[in-house]
Amino acid sequence: MALRVDRRELAAVFTGGVIGTLARVAMSLAFAPGAHSWPWVVFAVNLSGTLIIGWLVTRLQERLPLSTYRRQLLATGFCGAYTTFSTLQLELLSMFDARRYALAAAYLGTSVICGYLAVHVSTAAARGVHVARFTITLQVDR
Repeated sequence: MALRVDRRELAAVFTGGVIGTLARVAMSLAFAPGAHSWPWVVFAVNLSGTLIIGWLVTRLQERLPLSTYRRQLLATGFCGAYTTFSTLQLELLSMFDARRYALAAAYLGTSVICGYLAVHVSTAAARGVHVARFTITLQVDR
């Protein structure tokens, strides 16, 4: 059985990947992290990438005419290269090596929870759904 390769699809993934990688490297160079501290750059890149991919995939699948190349360029290529799951793992390993177990646990938990919330919010936004607002009412005794 021969594998069929769509060269335009590969070109879309490659082009998006190059752009995503350059954006991630630019962020890393602009905001260098401190040793064994919270990796804000990786955290920000992953959350912004999650927001982007949630909105893009929902928009491309549910709102726009289907196009293999847009999804491959933007979601698979750009977001796949821009987000840094493997770098998250290296950051965790560095924290464990430095015996910063609480920081590693907080970083892992926060990354997963915030990533889920980001994709939920961006998907809802692409669908035009209003995300529930939380309001606090203060009662003042007179």
